[in-house]
This record gives sequence, structure tokens and C-alpha cells, in this order.
Amino acid sequence: MNQPLAYIHPGAKIATNVVVEPFTTIHNNVIIGSGTWIGSNVTIMEGARIGKNCRIFPGAVISAIPQDLKFDGEDSLAVIGDNTTIRECCTINRGTKALGKTQIGDNCLIMATSHIAHDCIIGDNCILANGSVIAGHVTVGDFAILSGLVAVHQFIHIGEHAMVSGGSLVRKDVPPYAKAGKEPLSYIGINSIGLRRRGFDTEKIREIQNIFRILYQKNYNTTQALEKIEAEMEATKERDQIILFIKNSQRGIMKGYQTS
Repeated sequence: MNQPLAYIHPGAKIATNVVVEPFTTIHNNVIIGSGTWIGSNVTIMEGARIGKNCRIFPGAVISAIPQDLKFDGEDSLAVIGDNTTIRECCTINRGTKALGKTQIGDNCLIMATSHIAHDCIIGDNCILANGSVIAGHVTVGDFAILSGLVAVHQFIHIGEHAMVSGGSLVRKDVPPYAKAGKEPLSYIGINSIGLRRRGFDTEKIREIQNIFRILYQKNYNTTQALEKIEAEMEATKERDQIILFIKNSQRGIMKGYQTS
């Protein structure tokens, strides 16, 4: 903490065992939890709330004002959970009056040059690979993975355990457990490898596969597919989660696999 080459505003509240490297700037109204390491040339602006044991690498800018012309200087936050790593040159904007905060959960990895805009909610254990850019008001569920250079349209919802392949443009919602790729964004299977790594057994993975076969491979429209899933498949946490996600989708879900 006694780093003479860093600037720390007297109003910042920083745990005594936080490490701040040279040439970092920490503004007023910032809270940083114990065990966190802040690399050199990091800028942490007003409204940042950073948890315990985080690692923030050089060049990152946390809690800058939103890139939103409607923003009028209102108080808002950028909240980052415990054990989250933010790599080089990431930008995370604070919220607007619409939600009041941008939030990133625990145990996330935000890789170099990624951008998370205002009023986004990123769940726990998420990975955003290099160069991922997320527009405002996006929700990303727990354990979701965005591969490199993914671009996400505003107000999109990406479900838990979903995976989006590199270079994808996400203009529609991505249901939980699904893999998304191609252009336009399409269903390309379920995230079976990720599910196995997280302890899902073969029977549960097969159940999820069967749900998506009805949804995407049986030539039903979305309403018909949901009716069939509800009528023919046993109610489980995963089944109900997928159904609720689709019913609540504001932008509509991605299409089935496109062959052309």
C-alpha cells in the first residue's frame, strides 16, 4: 500500500494488505477488498467496488462513466466479486440510472482487451476471452464462456453454462447449456464438455441434449417445441430453467443450425 509512485485518493477505502503497483490511480469513492493485487498503470474510478483476492493487470480501466449519451452524471457503481481476474487493458464501465450498477461475479476471468459496458450483469465463474465486447444491459449467466472476439448486442441474455464460439456476433439470446456459433448465430450443440467438467453426469447431459433436439432438430416452432418439452419430459431443474429462459426472452433465442 505504501507505493509512492501510485496516486490513491484519501477517500478510497482499501484493505491494508492490498498491493498497488506503481503509476496506478485510484479515485475517490472506491472500495477494494483484502488480498487484491492492482498492477501498474491501472485506473480505478469513482464507484468501483472490488472484492477480495482479485487480480487487476496493467492498463485496465475500472468504473469509468458509461459510453451512453443518456448518462447524466448520476451516482452508480461497478461491482466486481471475489477472486476475479481482470487482464491487461480491459474496460469496465459503471452503471446508469437504468440499473445503477455494472456487476461481475466471483471467480471470473476477464481476458485482455475485453469491454463490459454499463448495466451488465456477469454471473459467477464466467470467462470472457481476449477481445470480447459486451454492450449495455447484457446478462451473462454463471459458468458461461465467451470465446475470443465475441461481440454481444445490447439487452442480450446468455444463459448459464452456455458457450459462444470465437468471433461470433450475438444478436439473439443464447439458452442455458447451449453452444452457439456461425453467422448468423446458430445452435451448434450443447456444452457437454463443460458440463462434464462441472460434475454433470451422463444421464443429465442426455436429458439436456433431448430438450435441445426437440427445440432445434424436430422442425417445431418455438411454441410447439416448448409445449412438447413440457408434455413429454419430466420436470427437472434444468428442463424448467431452459423453458423459463425461452419464455422470458425479450429478443428471441438464436436459430437452429444453419447449413448455408
